[in-house]
Amino acid sequence: MAAKIETIGVIGAGQMGNGIAHVCALAGYSVLMNDVSGERIKAGLATINGNMARQVARKSISEDDRKAALARIKPAEKYDELANCDLVIESAIEKEDVKRKIFTDLCASIKPEAIVATNTSSISITRLAAITDRPERFIGIHFMNPVPLMELVELIRGIATDDATFESSKAFVGTLGKTIAVSEDFPAFIVNRILLPMINEAVYTLYEGVGNVEAIDTAMRLGAHHPMGPLELADFIGLDTCLSVMQVLHEGLADSKYRPCPLLVKYVEAGWLGRKTKRGFYDYRGEKPVPTR
Repeated sequence: MAAKIETIGVIGAGQMGNGIAHVCALAGYSVLMNDVSGERIKAGLATINGNMARQVARKSISEDDRKAALARIKPAEKYDELANCDLVIESAIEKEDVKRKIFTDLCASIKPEAIVATNTSSISITRLAAITDRPERFIGIHFMNPVPLMELVELIRGIATDDATFESSKAFVGTLGKTIAVSEDFPAFIVNRILLPMINEAVYTLYEGVGNVEAIDTAMRLGAHHPMGPLELADFIGLDTCLSVMQVLHEGLADSKYRPCPLLVKYVEAGWLGRKTKRGFYDYRGEKPVPTR
């Protein structure tokens, strides 16, 4: 039987986590937001407040909607505070060891019937589920960035995920007004399996001197009608995230076509991770972004 989902825990108050909390609260759910420190939770709540204010300005939600949604989100500094959640969504950094530790610690604190979900963009759901005490109640619910604006959610079952968990998760995503794409549990699922090799290829095109940053981005924006050029998009996603997804693809599928471009590796080694560090394929420290190559 599909369980009723009313209270949601979100682990990670960063870009993805606060976006997930935002859409859940607007849809009427009680949300508990957790992170490694109270400061990070506060910062996440401030981002949600700002993003909702923008939605009010665009008239996509009312001021009353904003106030009611914000009142539904509460900070939860310890996993024990998530004890009564019906669904907990992990949205931490894209590193498997970090996620494994979270799930091990979390499962000891939440009720046995709670569903545990991961927002991973590339790591095996089956492998993550296997370290929990509830592989049949574990699922991949992968939101796209930025969560409040993007319409798609990928739903990924692990080998042990049962039908009730899948149905509950599907119904939950439907209440957020999102469209579902069901993916099999293969490295990077659907969107990133197609998108990240395209970004990696754009970096190779730059690395080999076929075109500079501006030429490559203009070519794809105007020649393929992409809303953002691939290098600009890489900066938006974070070059460290792009690299980790390419590494998951390369290791998981053992095909040389997924080899991360050496230039992408170099930028990550330099700490030039894109917008979040003010430098990537563009330099964001001035009035407007300037290509770095």
